[in-house]
Amino acid sequence: MLITTTPTIEGRKILHYRGLVTGETIIGANIFRDILASITDVIGGRSKAYEDALMTARDNAIEEMKNRATLMQANAIVGVDLDYEVFGEGGMMMVSVSGTAVLLEGGTGVPLA
Repeated sequence: MLITTTPTIEGRKILHYRGLVTGETIIGANIFRDILASITDVIGGRSKAYEDALMTARDNAIEEMKNRATLMQANAIVGVDLDYEVFGEGGMMMVSVSGTAVLLEGGTGVPLA
């Protein structure tokens, strides 16, 4: 499935707009405690454990969005926006992603009337 932050895909015609798709992942407070406990990973001001946790959360949110687009018989997602939000006293973080599921010409999927 093609995923892009742009509203169109150059050289591909959008046949049908399927609708908004989203994906969310929440990293709990225990993840942050584990990350802080492994502060020895910090080299040059960067924490590999922290970066890996954020990358996994982002990948999970994108995968959830892709699954929802597939259920809508889309073969691409355009206009994707990724957001990170810290909330709660325990240091929880939500990674959310959203975009528009579309059916591109020449791809798999069934046009819906």
